[in-house]
Amino acid sequence: MPETTPTSAPKSKVLVADDEQVIANTLAIILNQAGFEAKAVYSGEKAIEALDTFEPDMLISDVIMTGLTGIETAIITREKLPKCKILLFSGQAATADLLEKARAEGHEFEILAKPVHPTDLLAKLRS
Repeated sequence: MPETTPTSAPKSKVLVADDEQVIANTLAIILNQAGFEAKAVYSGEKAIEALDTFEPDMLISDVIMTGLTGIETAIITREKLPKCKILLFSGQAATADLLEKARAEGHEFEILAKPVHPTDLLAKLRS
C-alpha cells in the first residue's frame, strides 16, 4: 500500500494492455499525468503476470492482440481480481464476434472504439 498523507487518497492503479506499444505507453502516460498510477504491458499474458504484483483497480485492454485476446485477458482478470474494473477498446470489426461469444458465456464488458480520445477515456475511468 503506498504511503499517503491524510488529505490524499491512494491513486487508482490502471493496467493498460495493448500489443501496439506506442498506444499502451501513450495511454499510461496520459493516465499517470491525470493522477492515476498506470502501467503499460504489451500482451494479455504480460497483463495476467502483472495482476499479482501490480494489483490494478482497473484493466484497460485492446481486444485484438496476438496470444491472449483482450476478452480472454479480461475474463482471467475478473477471476483473479473480482473488484477490478475492466474497459476494453478496439479498432477492429472482429471484436463484435468475440464480445458476442463472451456474452454467451456470461461475461459482460464495456467497450470503447479506437481511437479513443483521452478526455473520453478519463471520463469513463472516473465514472
